[in-house]
Amino acid sequence: MIRLIGAEWYRLTASRLPLWGAVAAAVCGAFTGLLALIGPENFQPPLPGLATEVGTRALLGLLGILAFVPALIATGAVAGEYQHRTITTTVLFAPSRWRVLAAKLVVHGVAGLGYGLLTTAVAGAALLGTAALKGVALGLPATAVLGLLARIALTMAVYTLLGVATGALLRNRVAALAALGGYFYLAETALLLIPGTGALYPYLPGGATASLTGFTYLADAVAAQTGAATAGPLPAPLGAAVLLGYALVAAVAAVAVPLRGDITR
Repeated sequence: MIRLIGAEWYRLTASRLPLWGAVAAAVCGAFTGLLALIGPENFQPPLPGLATEVGTRALLGLLGILAFVPALIATGAVAGEYQHRTITTTVLFAPSRWRVLAAKLVVHGVAGLGYGLLTTAVAGAALLGTAALKGVALGLPATAVLGLLARIALTMAVYTLLGVATGALLRNRVAALAALGGYFYLAETALLLIPGTGALYPYLPGGATASLTGFTYLADAVAAQTGAATAGPLPAPLGAAVLLGYALVAAVAAVAVPLRGDITR
């Protein structure tokens, strides 16, 4: 198993994917600095400023919304192996398919955590730099900011596992990216528009992420527009458990489902 993990790590680092992933992480992190520079009070609708707890949490919450980016990167990488049939050589070398897929989960999970740490490091530095430039103190103490950034980094690692599972199950890069991107962009928000389904939102990946960041702006905005009641966020530990549950289910599915059948289809 260790050799497979090493081989999978070499496969990943030998491509340009880590470089482009690092660029994407830095851009997402810098986006937080740009929003802080604009100022939450200038958003539409306006939010409290950077010096308030609500304003600081809003900026970090918007960063949490970008947790789906590493999931899309992992989905494209894994689905591409099936689509271009490079996975065939790997399976011939290691006929135990579950070991191959488990190695992918380990390697991409570590890479997703690295992505999250880089994103949050850039975001934290940009946020502090912007606050210093404006001459204001953040509305949250440094320990609270670091805690939120750590939660977001872990969330990105979990989302990466979901991306690996999606790529392994759908096997077509375009279809996998469309399915995952469509879910994060449309499905969860559309679900809130259906009467009586607001109670489910806290238990969806987006809702669980919101419980970790304390940012419920999107759900609140939909509820305000539709008049439909939406359940409040879960406690942070329970939200983390929900996300980990999704990661566990996705990992089991990614390992178990492709055990049989022609991988070259």
